[in-house]
Amino acid sequence: MMIIAGTIPVQDLPLTFGEVKTDGELLSVDGKVFGCMQGTGAMISAALAATTYLKLDAPKVLIAGDVGTGKGSREIYQYLIDNIDRLSPQILALHYWLPDMAQTRQLCSVIDNCRQRPVMIADAASMYAAKAAGLAEKFDVFTPDATEIAFLADPSATHPAYISRHLFETDIRQAPLLAEAAFKNHGAAKMMLIKGSTDYVFLNGKITAEISEPNIPEMEAIGGTGDTITGILSTMIYTGLEPEEAAIIAARANRMAGKYAGATPASKVKQIIDCFPLVFKDNLCQWSNVCYIK
Repeated sequence: MMIIAGTIPVQDLPLTFGEVKTDGELLSVDGKVFGCMQGTGAMISAALAATTYLKLDAPKVLIAGDVGTGKGSREIYQYLIDNIDRLSPQILALHYWLPDMAQTRQLCSVIDNCRQRPVMIADAASMYAAKAAGLAEKFDVFTPDATEIAFLADPSATHPAYISRHLFETDIRQAPLLAEAAFKNHGAAKMMLIKGSTDYVFLNGKITAEISEPNIPEMEAIGGTGDTITGILSTMIYTGLEPEEAAIIAARANRMAGKYAGATPASKVKQIIDCFPLVFKDNLCQWSNVCYIK
């Protein structure tokens, strides 16, 4: 089982757990319908596209609405704390929630005592919470962008809004040095995919791969394209690949989907996601031993 957990930026979506399905241009879980255009929704939609193509079980999704009050976020934390051992997923992929260091510590403590420890993946604010709580090294995968890797490298920052000025004025070319600093400062997961105009795979304190082709700069303007990478990466680990190989495939697939979609700054992330099946059909066999042709 793969579980993807995160909040959706709507007021009235209750805590919901179940298998995700498509519902026209939207997604649905247990009869609750939500969008796929950004954040947690985009990550879930990309993972669903990949699991459907690969004929894997669809992701189980844990969502709640949260527009900044923290109520939905706390409900997601508590559900995982109470149920993660019983659910026993192979993959636990966390996206956006209001960072709560106390609940993050409690969740990690529970997971340490699970009968089956899941592969732990964090993007967005779940990553912020893990780093701020001093628990980054408990995670198997982080997927930061350029600003987020600067945050992970800053030993005193508790949120990307509070990173040192010289780090805030960074770009993706500084990612290798910042990743090394994050590793030394215990702010890095075991493996990181750093997303940007060049994507970097960081493992055991060093950059092990760089992915820059195809170069589709228009994707930088499309909201949700960083979230789709995390969804694909999570699915590739779910197939049994090591995180490093999964990260390389995810970065390549996301770029190729932008190319197939003819991405422009006006494109929507759904147009990118819709291209993943064809990207996998044309390329996945040569990229890995995860090979399924429809």
